[in-house]
Amino acid sequence: MKTRNLLFIFLLALAGLLLASCNNGKNDPDEGEKIIITNVLLPSSLEIEEGSPVSIELRGTTHIKESDEIVLRSGSGTDYACPIISIEDGDMLKFQLTDEITSGTYKVYVRRAGINNYVGTMALTLLMSLSVDPQPGTTIYGIVHCDGKPVPGALVSDGEFIVKTDNKGIYQIASQKKWKYVFVIIPGGYMVPCQGVLPKFHETLSMPANTPERKDFELIKTDNDKFNLFVCGDFHLAKRNEDIAQFNKLAATLNKAISDSTGPCYIMTLGDMTWDVYWYSNTYQFPQYLETMNGNLSTPFFHTMGNHDNDMNSVGDYNKAFRYTRDIAPTFYSFNLGKIHFIVLDNIDYNNVGTGSDLRSEYKKNYTAEQMAWLAKDLSYVDKSTPVFITSHAPVSYPNGTAWSNTYLNGADSAGEANMTEFLSAVSTHKVHFLSGHTHNIFNRKHSANFSEHNSGAICGSWWWSGHLTSGIHLSQDGAPGGFGIWRFDGTHFTQSFQAGGHDIDYQFRAYDINKVKEYITPDLGGNHKDFTKYSTAMSAYPANTILVNVWDYDPDWTVKITENGKELGVQHVAAYDPLHIVALSGPRCKSSSASSTPSFLTGSWPHFFKATASSATSTVTVTVTDRNGKTYTETMTRPKALSVADYRNK
Repeated sequence: MKTRNLLFIFLLALAGLLLASCNNGKNDPDEGEKIIITNVLLPSSLEIEEGSPVSIELRGTTHIKESDEIVLRSGSGTDYACPIISIEDGDMLKFQLTDEITSGTYKVYVRRAGINNYVGTMALTLLMSLSVDPQPGTTIYGIVHCDGKPVPGALVSDGEFIVKTDNKGIYQIASQKKWKYVFVIIPGGYMVPCQGVLPKFHETLSMPANTPERKDFELIKTDNDKFNLFVCGDFHLAKRNEDIAQFNKLAATLNKAISDSTGPCYIMTLGDMTWDVYWYSNTYQFPQYLETMNGNLSTPFFHTMGNHDNDMNSVGDYNKAFRYTRDIAPTFYSFNLGKIHFIVLDNIDYNNVGTGSDLRSEYKKNYTAEQMAWLAKDLSYVDKSTPVFITSHAPVSYPNGTAWSNTYLNGADSAGEANMTEFLSAVSTHKVHFLSGHTHNIFNRKHSANFSEHNSGAICGSWWWSGHLTSGIHLSQDGAPGGFGIWRFDGTHFTQSFQAGGHDIDYQFRAYDINKVKEYITPDLGGNHKDFTKYSTAMSAYPANTILVNVWDYDPDWTVKITENGKELGVQHVAAYDPLHIVALSGPRCKSSSASSTPSFLTGSWPHFFKATASSATSTVTVTVTDRNGKTYTETMTRPKALSVADYRNK
């Protein structure tokens, strides 16, 4: 059957039978005849070919006449009067769209004698005229187009198969529609339209598995060989701990970094945008998250799914992801920006996990066999000289002191699933940078010449607790500021840096005079709580005159130098607790907790610290840190230097 004969496709559940009077303050104030519109089964979303009439199902008497007009009102308030072609109560209403109407969301009215009578709201998608006979077995097909012209050779996937468009821009997939969506793999030099911050690169499927349905994709030609990517780890927005207000302030830093950039800008999230624990109790789910993002930012977001983006009221990995795939994005997909290929994967596996919040931690960290099979297909289309960036929520490895543990990603227990070793082997054909979140800390590790891992910190820091307990101090458990990564691309070359929220870009380390820290961090700071003792003990164990430096975005390409009166001191790379985080969060949290409780979100030991020992308690030392890009940051510390919270508050 040619698609020209396909008049419309229902995308979402039908809006339902409209039985109530439409006069309830929704009529225009014009003089005219007010009528009650009933029995119109208006779809909430409709796809239709350009030039084709719209057909709306009717159930019984509607009171609509052929002499009436159907009015579509755009979001900007423009009315488009569409003539009725035919109407038969209990069957079908047909009307013709005007040429000026474009894809968008419209309020639908019946106009009689100058008055608009409200029917409902409908999202309308206009499809290019297309004549194609779906091949036997085809269940998803459509066209990829740009400026009204087909785009040959574009890749489209249903999460299992990847196909290329033909010379007419048409793709066809013999899909079982398991994932209930289809997505275009955005080619380099293109972008897609956005709905708010969400790029429209995927479409939801609604028809039965064996029923062909058409899904088109629009591309926008974009010069993005030079572009900027802002990498945002865990948000954990939940309408608690003043998190929305704290995020709004951090978003101001992000917006300034974006506005100061040259070339197109994009945001990549690394999972846990929301916090499933509070989806229902605080009424903060994906729609509310998107409202917060759209209220603060206008930059396109590419999303990665996290463990807290799963619905614990559903059973199993597939069902727990339903709300995410419905409201945000596929759980795994790929796209190109300029000359860089990006792959988004989900390594949080809730397979066979039941319902209930008590099972929230029962996931395994691994890559499913289905993702690994799809990943191999995706990489087969990527030239081996193309840099590949892969994102997932959980890292593939984890610090162990200043060494590394390679057993963090260890949940694979079925054929085809992948832990760290299998995953690294699968992507070894390409040069890969791997971006992750989950830990709420920062580390950078070069596994090999072809694989580098970047655990990228958290927007929320310590789940927004430090700023809640100590105003203006927004830190992760490793003492890194809540903030975001900045990757700037020029062709296949790129740079990496980290921006602290509420600070300028030159805020890259903190240096402590441990003599004064010992005076501040005593057991009493934490109310002598059993879980605070390790912090006061760790501080008192440092030798006299120790200088401790937290360089949160450190990797071996950075250098840390400490001099005293012009003489270079021996610097040791260590794992340590961050004193400011202890003061801002662990102290007050332990002090307010019962003696038998175990407070959460406390300071962790992390391996991006450096220490040296000065010759006296009053000498001046200079800390010089040079980052991977050759930029130098310096602090001259006049000692004794008190640990002052006010010195580090967000601006």
